[in-house]
Amino acid sequence: MTRVEESIEVEVPVRAAYNQWTQFEQFPRFMEGVEEVRQLDDTRLHWVADVAGKRKEWDAKITEQNPDQRVAWTNTSGAENAGVVTFHRVDDAKTRVMVQMDVDPEGLVEEAGAALGFVQRRVKGDLERFKEFIESRGQETGAWRGEVKQTDVAG
Repeated sequence: MTRVEESIEVEVPVRAAYNQWTQFEQFPRFMEGVEEVRQLDDTRLHWVADVAGKRKEWDAKITEQNPDQRVAWTNTSGAENAGVVTFHRVDDAKTRVMVQMDVDPEGLVEEAGAALGFVQRRVKGDLERFKEFIESRGQETGAWRGEVKQTDVAG
């Protein structure tokens, strides 16, 4: 497993940063290699992405979601990964977005890339593009304010 931890400060209120992050189908607009994210229901997502030159698909479930605080997930098929994104109020107009993620690289190319820090750099770049995306708009593209408790999500 490769652990990735990155954070960035964005010049929007915590509510706007969180709301935008819950718009999973918008991820391809700022996440490198992500071709599509389909939200199947309140807790299930289907991902399509280019990973180390290979097209991969996997399903993930939201395991915890607290408005303006955190979104946690784990895969349910395909590429093994899990993580949490947390949102921290810096002041009324600034938010720190923190990503902690565990990824299990598959095959020699992905393992070599992880060892060379490619996963870390990709997440850092994704956060920089998220910052540019949300700040240039000045507001979120939508919001889902529902809550998912760990106990709500069955295996």
